[in-house]
Amino acid sequence: MNEYNPKRSSSWNYGGNNWKLSRSKIDLFKQCPRCFYIDNKLGTKRPSIPAFMINSAVDYQLKQEFDVHRAKDTQHPLQKEYGIDAKPVSHEKINEWRENFEGIQYLHKPTGILVSGAIDDLWINGNNEYIVVDYKATARNNPIAELDNESKYHDGYKRQIEVYQWLLRRNELKVSDTGYFVYCTGKYDQKAFDKKIEFDVALIPYTGNDSWVEPTINEIKECLESDEIPKSGEGCEHCAWWYARNGYEK
Repeated sequence: MNEYNPKRSSSWNYGGNNWKLSRSKIDLFKQCPRCFYIDNKLGTKRPSIPAFMINSAVDYQLKQEFDVHRAKDTQHPLQKEYGIDAKPVSHEKINEWRENFEGIQYLHKPTGILVSGAIDDLWINGNNEYIVVDYKATARNNPIAELDNESKYHDGYKRQIEVYQWLLRRNELKVSDTGYFVYCTGKYDQKAFDKKIEFDVALIPYTGNDSWVEPTINEIKECLESDEIPKSGEGCEHCAWWYARNGYEK
């Protein structure tokens, strides 16, 4: 069995040729500055959880489905069902913006940090405003039809939309404040598996506010330039485990 090796090449750490500030790294900083610093400055990343391949499969299928309507310049049935004035947009960079190691990029000149984020989909409305769309998949007894304001996961989803909106605006696009989640909930009430899982699909609107992104990038720059490891984020389970494992008071 291979031993877990959390270390990475220094070129992928802050200051290295390959390092850039991804959307997920911004969210890690919001969750826990300490974990963010140890990861990006010192090069020891958090242990990752196994990938949810069923979620990746749903993402892929949704992209294929919406791309059919993108090519035809028509509305998707889900957009019609919810009465949304939008359709998938055929932007010349849509495929690049979807790539995990490319995404939408913007050089934040005050800090010199290259910020990036890979979107799931991009729509456009009748006012020629671009709409950020993110796909989500889960399995529950009851389908998810709205965001839970008490959920830390849903808080992260909201920030995700807002970072994408900020990036698109910095690329000089007219962006709607309203983004959407295409939320797929796997059903538990099927009488038989029959080699397929059925999903309830909801289109959930979210009005974003990206005003926090700019000051957060400035905070991240200050954090990374410091020689001191910052404090843990409130409720960080990774830090709590480390302190307990090594007998330290948090």
